[in-house]
Amino acid sequence: MRTLAVGLVVLSLLVGCGGGGGSTSLERGPARAGFGFTAESAVVSGRSLDAQFTCDGQNVTPTLAWTGVPEEARELALVLEDPDAPGGTFTHWLVWGLDPGLSRLEGGEGRWTGYGPRTVSEGRNDFGAAGYGGPCPPRGEEHRYVFRLLALRARVDLESGASRAAFDAAVAPLVLAEARLTATYRRP
Repeated sequence: MRTLAVGLVVLSLLVGCGGGGGSTSLERGPARAGFGFTAESAVVSGRSLDAQFTCDGQNVTPTLAWTGVPEEARELALVLEDPDAPGGTFTHWLVWGLDPGLSRLEGGEGRWTGYGPRTVSEGRNDFGAAGYGGPCPPRGEEHRYVFRLLALRARVDLESGASRAAFDAAVAPLVLAEARLTATYRRP
């Protein structure tokens, strides 16, 4: 009986702490020399995210910049995830349809203007909405937030608003290379 009570307390703490939606996570793609995020990004690897990109601020997307996209890439996709969420990896943002000729994604609210003739799509995050949902860890906990830029060998055939599971299934066989940028955030 005591074991059951302890189990229920632990379960209620996990649910009450903003636990993840139990998203799946793509296997890490191959690293490729020269493919990576640059210092022009508003996010600095290993540093804390600025609050403006979180639930404590304006909850807007950061500017991200990169170099070295493989020549054979036909599309770029972007994932923002929190691997430290109590309920498992939590997806904050899924984007696909980015032109491989791009070298940056401007942050802010006015997304997807000036990105060429392609249709850029966003998937459903673990908050239950399509689009960006900024970091919002339980108070007192510092979480890591991983931005993953994926160079893909073909265009993704997926409807806007797709789930993380559908995104992973569509993208996994297409990954040529992956660049990662990891930052942290702790709520004030």
